[in-house]
Amino acid sequence: MRALNKPPQQRRRSATPLEWLREKALLIFAGLAVCYMLIPIAVIAIYSFAETPRDRLNFALDGGFTLEYWQNAFAISELNDAMLTSLELAALSTLISTAIGTMMALALVRHNFLGRRGANLLIVLPMATPEIVIGAALLSMFVVYGVDLGFQSLLIAHIMFSISFVVIVVRSRLIGFDRAIEEAAADLGATPLQTFRTVTLPLLAPGVISAALLAFALSIDDFVISNFTSGATQTFPLYVFGVSQRGIPIQVNVLATILFVITAIAIAFVIRQQRQAEKMAAARPEDDVVTAPPPAARRPVSG
Repeated sequence: MRALNKPPQQRRRSATPLEWLREKALLIFAGLAVCYMLIPIAVIAIYSFAETPRDRLNFALDGGFTLEYWQNAFAISELNDAMLTSLELAALSTLISTAIGTMMALALVRHNFLGRRGANLLIVLPMATPEIVIGAALLSMFVVYGVDLGFQSLLIAHIMFSISFVVIVVRSRLIGFDRAIEEAAADLGATPLQTFRTVTLPLLAPGVISAALLAFALSIDDFVISNFTSGATQTFPLYVFGVSQRGIPIQVNVLATILFVITAIAIAFVIRQQRQAEKMAAARPEDDVVTAPPPAARRPVSG
């Protein structure tokens, strides 16, 4: 009798373990996939505190944990030079590829011209082509045209493969862009340059920043193409590969952890900016209008 007196939501039978697993299967799979991707990063962060014997460089945790390598993160001059080269290369290639890729995305989305479909295909090709093929092709081109292998060739190569990713990210942002906002600015007397600077660019900024961060990450992480086009210049991935034969210094783990933390903070900032931009784009003028409450009806005065 008590069970019959309960409301319907309380009388519902509890789910069996199999039913619960079916309902949560996608969530569990997504969690396992994220953990699978983050486990190597967690291992690097843990080993950045490893205390290893001074006569050999390895990943053993026999000596426990220490903050020594964090206190002396920049003790290896060759590693510092390689990291500075990678940062400088990534910064320059990101600025140039983001500017070129953003202009290309604007042209592809908002203008019809001869060869537009072919341009879209050519943009996707570098993303689908194996890196070893791109590296070999760039090396052949530099040799044929007499370009000295070094920082200059690395910069050209990194700009080349970063542009495609920038175009794809910015174009996806432009496709869902509401052109009525720009038309409203033009109706209010704004010039095309003023409209782009005050309306288009702020709403497009989260996509541009996301593309720039992606280009920066691809550049600082690249090894295959850089190995073909670096010459005597040594980047951070090339240095790690070179010292891996005799043992990787713990400072490599420290710097890698620092880079990951900085990247995570930047991504969180971009996500926050993107959500704010989406709210701005979805806002309507009538949402800001405060509707006055209707006047209260007068009560008849009793005699």
